[in-house]
Parts: sequence; structure tokens; C-alpha cells
Amino acid sequence: MAKSFKELLENLASDPQLHTSHLFILSKMDAPSLTTFKEIWPSIPVQRRRDMLQEMMEITEVNFEVDFDPVFLLGLGDVDAQTRALSIRGLWEHEKPSLIRPLVHLLKTDEAATVREAAASALGKFIYLHELEELDSSEALLAEEALLETIYQGSEDIDVRRRAIEAVSYSSDRRIPAIIESAYYSDYDKMQVSAIFAMGRNADPRWLPLVIEELDNPASEIRFEACRACGELEAKEAVEKLVGLIEEDADVEVQEMAIWALGKIGGQTAREVLEECVEHDNPALAQAAEEALEELNLFDEDSFMLYDFSDYMDGDEELDEMDDFDSPYGSGDYLN
Repeated sequence: MAKSFKELLENLASDPQLHTSHLFILSKMDAPSLTTFKEIWPSIPVQRRRDMLQEMMEITEVNFEVDFDPVFLLGLGDVDAQTRALSIRGLWEHEKPSLIRPLVHLLKTDEAATVREAAASALGKFIYLHELEELDSSEALLAEEALLETIYQGSEDIDVRRRAIEAVSYSSDRRIPAIIESAYYSDYDKMQVSAIFAMGRNADPRWLPLVIEELDNPASEIRFEACRACGELEAKEAVEKLVGLIEEDADVEVQEMAIWALGKIGGQTAREVLEECVEHDNPALAQAAEEALEELNLFDEDSFMLYDFSDYMDGDEELDEMDDFDSPYGSGDYLN
């Protein structure tokens, strides 16, 4: 006899071993199942709730057909702080504006700094959506003002404040550059890391000299974020230094990020270096180069010129038709 949803859920909660495959019953639950889940969820041991959420997060990273959002949304109100933080992170793809107010509430009132930190980071996507004109201004303003209030609140935990800076850096508000610059000159190393990360998100060319200079920083975490920022800013001036990091840096994560940056920047030199890196002895670097080349081929203006149209040409008259072809890449510009 087939087990009911309630029996399956009880087994999932009590089984000594958490079987990832069993979690799929929580994807796209119908209304009766969701009601049953809400009744049983609080009785599941805290560590098992955490483990379930972590596993569901990992599933969503590789399987785009699942939908665990109702579980994560329920977890926002959990009595356990770690469960609340995990639930926020699990909603990384949830772009409905209805999530803004719960996140703002957690940012302003939650007693756990880890939860406030996660809430601050999660609000960043709504700032980004507004800059893309995909979110109403009034909704975005609620998120932006909450983040700014957090940044200006000197008594707030510094990690919460720096996550708020990272999140709000997408904004074109005139106050943002001063905030990023102040963070950059902070005495707190982690705040400087966040400032460089924010420079890339802010997409303002004013940051180019600073992020290129930081490619030489002795701290690997700074070099890593400087590489990322160079990629986000499409810093052609940084290509030579990035190539040097790929060849000589002692930190493989910095090398991987430098490779990623070349894929974002594009150009012939970047292409040649990435093609060489595909044959690298280090599998991680080879994989990073392969992915960066895919990015470059999608968005690099030179890749369009490399396309062979000869198979589609049937006489000179068809060549004339190409005069009317409009490149999706524009004239000399890369897509963001």
C-alpha cells in the first residue's frame, strides 16, 4: 500500500539518514500537502530542518525544475536562527516583490546578526531588478532605504553593514559612490573586500584605477575581488595583469577568477589566453577557461566576425541581403 504524504514526510523527518532523493516530495506541493507540511515542520528536529534546507539549496543549484520556495518561505519564521538564514539563502532566485517586506523586517528586527546579514545580501537582487527597470520604484525604494539605514547605523554589526553595502551598490543613487569609497578606506579588512566587490557591481568607470591597482594586493581575498571587479567593469586595461595572475598567482581561486574576468572583458588577447588555459594541467583552471570561452563567444564582438556564413550563401544576391543584418551586439559594444 502506498504511503500517504504525511507518512512520507514523517519518515523524512525521523530517518537516521537523510536521503536527498526523498526531498523531491517537497517540490511543487499542492495545497493539501503544503498544509500538512506546515503542521509537521515545527516538530522536525532543528538539525534535521537545517540539513533538509541545505540539501534543497544544493538541489536547486543543479535542477531548475524543482520548486522548494514554499519551504524556504516557511523557514523565514522559524524559531532557529540558522534555519532562518538558510531559508533566506534558499530564496536566491525568488524575485517576487512580495519578498521585500519580510526581508526588510528581518534586516531591521532579527536578533541574529547572521540572519540580518543574509537578509541584507538578499535585498541586493531587488536593487538590481530596479536598475534594469524590472521592478517598481516604490518597491525598490523600500529595499534601498532599509539597506542605507543599516549602513548608516554605526551600532550595527560590521558584517551586516558590509553586506548592505554590497547589496545597495547596484543602485545609481548619488549617495552610493561615497559609501563605497568610505568602505574602501575602512580599517576593517573585510570592509575593504566588500568595497572592491561593490565597485564591480556599481559599474562606474571611476573605480577602474583602484580595482586594477588592487590586483597587486598581497592579500589573496583582495586580489580575488579585484579580478571579479575588473571583469564586471570590462576593464581592458587590466588584461595584462590578469594574464600575469593566471600564470603566476599562488592561489588557484584567484587564478580562476582572473580567467572568469577575461571571459567578461573579451578581445583577442583574452581569447588566445583562454584557449591556452583550456589545456591547463590543473582541471579546475581548464574548466574555468572553458566556461569563460563560452561567455566570450556569446558576448564578444569579435566572435560574430568569426562566424562562417558561407554555408548559407547561394550566389552574390544573398550577400546583398546581409547589408540589412543588424548585429544583436550593437556597434563595438559588449552586452552586460
